[in-house]
Amino acid sequence: MDLHKNLINGEWRGSKDVTQNINPSDIKDVVGQYAKATVDDTIDAIAAAKAAFVSWSMTSPEVRSDILDRAGTEILARQEELGRLLSREEGKTLGEGIGEAGRAGRVFKFFAGEALRMGGESLPSTRPGLQVNIDREPLGVVGIISPWNFPIAIPAWKIAPALAYGNCVVFKPADLVPGCAWEITDILLRAGIPAGVFNLVMGRGSVVGEEIIQNKDVTAISFTGSVDIGKHVAATAVGRMAKVQTEMGGKNPLVVLNDADLGKAVDCAINGAFFSTGQRCTASSRLIVEEGIHDQFVEAMIAKMKTLNIGDAVDPSTHIGPVVSHPQLQQNLEYIEIGKAEGATLAFGGERLKNVDKDGFYMQPALFTETNNSMRINVEEIFGPVATVIKVADYDEALQVANDTTFGLSAGICTASLKNASDFKRRSEAGMVMINVPTAGVDYHVPFGGRKGSSYGAREQGRYAQEFYTTVKTTYISS
Repeated sequence: MDLHKNLINGEWRGSKDVTQNINPSDIKDVVGQYAKATVDDTIDAIAAAKAAFVSWSMTSPEVRSDILDRAGTEILARQEELGRLLSREEGKTLGEGIGEAGRAGRVFKFFAGEALRMGGESLPSTRPGLQVNIDREPLGVVGIISPWNFPIAIPAWKIAPALAYGNCVVFKPADLVPGCAWEITDILLRAGIPAGVFNLVMGRGSVVGEEIIQNKDVTAISFTGSVDIGKHVAATAVGRMAKVQTEMGGKNPLVVLNDADLGKAVDCAINGAFFSTGQRCTASSRLIVEEGIHDQFVEAMIAKMKTLNIGDAVDPSTHIGPVVSHPQLQQNLEYIEIGKAEGATLAFGGERLKNVDKDGFYMQPALFTETNNSMRINVEEIFGPVATVIKVADYDEALQVANDTTFGLSAGICTASLKNASDFKRRSEAGMVMINVPTAGVDYHVPFGGRKGSSYGAREQGRYAQEFYTTVKTTYISS
């Protein structure tokens, strides 16, 4: 099996230390072998990016736009192939994998346009004879550290704006899913990215990631991952005065009021809580249900959950694929035991499935009832196909429970009341609010991010990405 190497200063570099990329649907299937970068490799990549920044930052925006557009075109042309790779290495269903690959292609094309639209301002000074120009400029070397749950979309929405605005990149993907990251790198190389402008360093966060966040020549860091590591990244970056943005998860509420369309509410909950095996920071992990519809809702949820097919991610009949890894599966099962010990009722699911055709990390989605917001299963992000139901008396209690969390990424409500929907939109302490749609799912051209413990720094995606990937310069000109 060929070794997939790191890209440093335009050249592929191997390593004696290798990651075996294992298919969670079938642990006998090795997706590929990927070189693990060393600290020295990472230092070399950062040095190459710093050297390349001098010319790349002054390159015509049309050059940057054309490269990103070519990359986006190839990703879209290979959408099914890349989606299948994604499903094999991460465990998303084939439809979800193909959809994510398509989103990545669209992100690159969106920022190909944004490269040509980076504007500024010209203002008269308060002093006679002076003109003021306000311009946006690139930062320098951007370190990008991405998670395993969206192995092509999240790298795309970090890499594309970084390059579009004239920065150079050192990219470390999650060690669990190097395949899609390597393909993005190979595509950018063919699209014409100059040597040193984009560098791939695969490997452990404790080795590669730590060097990226500590290195004085990395001007900015964009991180998506766990809360504990995100706090470490932010503290380290701020400690050396580097710019930083972190996305760190959620404990997202979906409120279901008595007047909700029951079928639509159940569909929103099933999609938000269990699709992508619940491995989304925007997953609906807390289902907050008004007491008048509570029993019907739980009954309908269980009936729907019984129809879900859990199996091989690339099988077209599969609704929910495997958990990404054995440690993640063990963590999910531990939370099932925690919930039962806390007094919650396991209404359905929650066990490891072994009656599947292939040996993989399969888990029956779980639904807890009789829960409250003080339980760990309602406080801590589980990051798996586990949802809880919290019964509330009315809308006011539902809003209070929804906001009673240290997170603030996404929040949803299912209701026929325009009054309650409008009030929830205004008073929800979340960065993204969904009304009668699942809490998971954000278009590629709009800002993504949250409040409180979910996010730190500027928003990602859309035109708001320029707030992180550029800095503002004010110039006075005497006439």
